[in-house]
Amino acid sequence: MNDITFYQRFEADILAGRKTITIRDKSESHFKAGDILRVGRFEDNQYFCTIEVLSVSPITLDELTEQHAKQENMGLDELKYVIREIYPSEDKFVLIKFKIK
Repeated sequence: MNDITFYQRFEADILAGRKTITIRDKSESHFKAGDILRVGRFEDNQYFCTIEVLSVSPITLDELTEQHAKQENMGLDELKYVIREIYPSEDKFVLIKFKIK
């Protein structure tokens, strides 16, 4: 069983180390630094790697910066659009920084 999932379109960026953070809603705020998580694809729950959580911190859409976008391997406008697409009615999130284990 996987501990966290990502959309398949992010798999290559995660495996290549180009995506090093994820922005999630409060349902995933229980993760903490040091957690080792099995990662699966959202679409089919297929395991594809293991990550270590480096930090977890609260963030709002307005607090996102170009640096966050770079850590997501996309532009800031695209990042905000993707988050709105996934969480249309949320405004408070958690930023989970991670590395491949």
